[in-house]
Amino acid sequence: MRTAREALLRKLEGLSEYDARRPLTPTGTNLLGLVKHVASVELGYLGDVFGRPSGEPLPWFDEGAEPNADMWATPDESREQIIALYHRAWAHSDATIEALELDAIGQVPWWPEERRQVTLHRILVHMLSETERHAGHADIVRELIDGSVGLSSEGDNLPEIDQGSWEAYRERLENAAREAAGAP
Repeated sequence: MRTAREALLRKLEGLSEYDARRPLTPTGTNLLGLVKHVASVELGYLGDVFGRPSGEPLPWFDEGAEPNADMWATPDESREQIIALYHRAWAHSDATIEALELDAIGQVPWWPEERRQVTLHRILVHMLSETERHAGHADIVRELIDGSVGLSSEGDNLPEIDQGSWEAYRERLENAAREAAGAP
């Protein structure tokens, strides 16, 4: 899970405050919001669910909070604050993982009654999936911002081809899609 956590944070590197926060999808997906969301849910799943509350105030989850308030940063919430929250979530989660056996039982109060009882193993799989999923969202959002792609800032898990080759590749895919759809 550490690799996924680090990959998510790496997508913020070198960005302006605006680019770290700006929504790039119709549903408002943005990089800093993804970090805030993952930090928040990690505290819930690897804290509260196992009777190990972190004590972190998460007002965006309070009753009456705006829907999706965990998915974006307000102007009063600094990038540094959200990153620090995520680091504290890591530490709290890692302490839970170290303290409990994989078959330790917890309760997820926001899940349906018939699925609420879970093991630490089940929640670890869930959180790994959640973190990787949002790191993937972050990959796409970052590419939309400045073209930066890949697992690291060096893009070292992609083929070493120049910009012109990427453009030709994309055009080939566009043509294949049009042909398959019977479009001109």
